[in-house]
Amino acid sequence: MLLARALLNAMPELRTEPSTVLAIPRGGVPVAAPIADLLRAPLDVFIARKLGAPGQEELGIGAIAADGTRVLDEELVRTLQVTDSYIERVTAREIEEARRRLSLFRGARDPAPLRDRAVILVDDGLATGGTARAALTVLRAERPSRLIFAAPVASADGAASIEALGVTTVIAAIPRHFQGVGEWYEQFEQTSDEEVLFLLAQAARDTTSE
Repeated sequence: MLLARALLNAMPELRTEPSTVLAIPRGGVPVAAPIADLLRAPLDVFIARKLGAPGQEELGIGAIAADGTRVLDEELVRTLQVTDSYIERVTAREIEEARRRLSLFRGARDPAPLRDRAVILVDDGLATGGTARAALTVLRAERPSRLIFAAPVASADGAASIEALGVTTVIAAIPRHFQGVGEWYEQFEQTSDEEVLFLLAQAARDTTSE
């Protein structure tokens, strides 16, 4: 709810502007649900998967969206001397997982409307920004009226990488010493598939009943 109020404080016009809230699952869904509720906006998932570095799965060298759009951190790839064969292998694995999750979380539901609407992409935090950049690259092609990225916490470099895309960002905290997203939560347990499905179904019921 803290992020939802920060978003409305920054952009009060969202109360009346047609909007759609998209969450990067799993962790982004519990953060996005209060935003969608406050805006009375549709809630949907946007699947993008981090491409982990060799031997360091938590270090993202890029990201892949479910439609195959890939964003690579070219500088990090060069620094770590990551091979093309490794990149193609991890890309194939993660795109398969992205499509599995899309099928699981959306099922037979139609995608939420995006064109000519304010689209708010939400995650539980931002480290390198690779996953969010991949998602925003795809979303821009859907021609929303504007794109907004929102997260409770982000690294300074991650936030700057999103702003460099020309995307409005609303981030509750950008700590000077950022070690990882989890350290800024009192509890940072893995969000389950069941919780994601429950929150999406609840949001769909709330939107339909209005």
